[in-house]
Amino acid sequence: MPNLDKTINIFQDTLSLPDAALQLFNIQYQRNPVYKQWCDTLKVAPENVQDITQIPFLPVSFFKTRQVVCGSFEPEALFESSGTTQTVNSRHLVKELALYEQSCVAAFEREYGAIAEWCVIGLLPAYLERKNSSLVHMVNQFIAISAVPESGFYLYEYDKLYHTLQQLEARGQKTLLIGVTFGLLDFAEAHTMQLQHTVVMETGGMKGRRRELTREEVHGFLTERLGVPHIHSEYGMTELLSQAYSKGAGLYRCPPWMKIVVRDEEDPLLVREHGRGVINIIDLANRDSCAFIATDDVGIVYEDGSFEVRGRMDVSDIRGCSLLMV
Repeated sequence: MPNLDKTINIFQDTLSLPDAALQLFNIQYQRNPVYKQWCDTLKVAPENVQDITQIPFLPVSFFKTRQVVCGSFEPEALFESSGTTQTVNSRHLVKELALYEQSCVAAFEREYGAIAEWCVIGLLPAYLERKNSSLVHMVNQFIAISAVPESGFYLYEYDKLYHTLQQLEARGQKTLLIGVTFGLLDFAEAHTMQLQHTVVMETGGMKGRRRELTREEVHGFLTERLGVPHIHSEYGMTELLSQAYSKGAGLYRCPPWMKIVVRDEEDPLLVREHGRGVINIIDLANRDSCAFIATDDVGIVYEDGSFEVRGRMDVSDIRGCSLLMV
């Protein structure tokens, strides 16, 4: 049986995602009992799969009720979704935190350059108030790598954050302000700024603190109040170990080891590499759980691989990290 830990180097420059995905599909079919059961239910066997659009995608809801793992291992971490008091949270058992950290850092640095050069400020009050947040772990990793002493987390210290950003701006320090949507809105209501050296990045979600707004409403308010030309966004979830980034207008790009395809709303087994539909995700970093996830997000994938998220399917559960309808 192939060694799952050494089969695929997803971060190599010569990675062919289609080839690597087909190889990983064969491995996960053998080693992940939950995924194999799903494939068998759909009557899809590895010998019949020749293209990534033929690979079965596991409904993301399985992470709420089953242990989605390859083989048997003692996890180094447990990531849990935020959800609400009425929903069951997803649980992602992570075999190797180093792989998650490598994926996070590599994906960010492909888009934004070396993290060490950034001041990283996390405005993530809802996440910091609970345990097992993958987003907090990611931002904490960025803060640890940053060489700027002001890097750190903020809860509801909006005045302190305002003065810190003023000081960073005064010396021209490149800064990432990454925050949950309601936290950024609260901060922007309390303070108006003209940020020239700061990237403002929202991660989605109101956490029940505010009424839901469209992406245009959120980004319009933040750009006006904070004086930035665009609001950047991060697309990730508890069930993944990789992220996509948008530098404005809600258009996301994936790192080479992650790919978005879409399935037909009426026929979920009809999968296309581009067009409108419900988002399926290939995340090769998910080698120890499931690399092929069927989400409840509705979107558009363009021919160059970039994508938009347009909302959620009506029948899906409300997720704490859900992106806003546009």
